[in-house]
Amino acid sequence: MFTGSIVAIVTPFRKGRVDERALGDLIEFQIANGTDGIVPCGTTGESATLSHQEHEHVVAFTVEAVRRRVPVIAGAGSNCTDEAIALTKHAKSVGADGALLITPYYNKPMQEGLYRHYKAVAESVDLPLVLYNIPSRTSVNLLPSTVARLASVRNIVAIKEGAGSVQQASEVVQACGDRITVLSGDDPLTLPMMAVGAKGVVTVTANIAPADMAAMVDAFGSNRLEEARRLHFKMYPLFTALFYETNPIPVKEALAMMGKIDGELRLPLSPLSTENREKLARSLKDYGLI
Repeated sequence: MFTGSIVAIVTPFRKGRVDERALGDLIEFQIANGTDGIVPCGTTGESATLSHQEHEHVVAFTVEAVRRRVPVIAGAGSNCTDEAIALTKHAKSVGADGALLITPYYNKPMQEGLYRHYKAVAESVDLPLVLYNIPSRTSVNLLPSTVARLASVRNIVAIKEGAGSVQQASEVVQACGDRITVLSGDDPLTLPMMAVGAKGVVTVTANIAPADMAAMVDAFGSNRLEEARRLHFKMYPLFTALFYETNPIPVKEALAMMGKIDGELRLPLSPLSTENREKLARSLKDYGLI
C-alpha cells in the first residue's frame, strides 16, 4: 500500500507561525520530483513542538494541497495512547490515507505495552497504520517478534524501521513475510534494507534531493542495481551532512540555503553551529543544490 520514496516533510515556520505558502511550495516540489508519498507532522516536521491545533491544521492543509496525487501518511504518534487515537481519528476525518505512529517515548513500555498500544489505535480507527520504530529517539525498541504479532492486525500495514540495523530489518521481513511492508527509517540504510526485503523509505534526504531518492528506490525495484548503487553513493555525502546535528536542524538549514524556507526552528532546537553550517554548505555546493 505504501511503498517507494516517502518524504518526512519539514514544517516551515515564519515569525513563529506555520508558513503555509512555503509548505505548499514544498509539497509541489516533492510531487514534481517523483516522491511517492508525504508524511506531515513526523519528527522531521517538529511534531513535538506543534500545538494540537497546529498539528491538525498541518495535516489537513497537506491533504488538501496534495489532492490525492500521492498518499498522505499523517504523523499521529504519542506517548499517550488516547492522544494517538485522537490524532489518528483526526487524520482519517480530513482524508489522510494513513497514519504514522512512533513508539511511545519516555514511558519505556514493555513489548506487551507496545502491542496493546498499537492494537488499541488500530481497533479505534479504521485507517491504514504504519508503525515507527526509532530507539535512538524513544529509548524503546519495537522487537521483530512484536511486529509479527501486530502484523496480524488488519489495518496495521507497514513499519518504518529506524533501529539502524539491517539485521533487525531482516528479522522483521523474515517474521512477517508479506503481511506487512517494511520501509527504511534510515536514509543511508535504504539500499541495504531493500536488498533484504524493504519496499522503500520514509526519508529526510528527499526534502532536498527528492528526484534522486525516488530514482534510487525505483532503480532497485526494477532490478537496475548498478544505477541504484550509483545513486546511493551520490547521495551518501548528503546522508551524512543532514545528520551533523539533530534532525531536522540541518535539513531546515539546507532548505533555507536553497531558498525554499526561512529555516526557522522552535526551541528547544537551536540553529546549526557555524562550523557545521559551513560543512553543510560545502556539501550542498558539491551536490549542485546551491
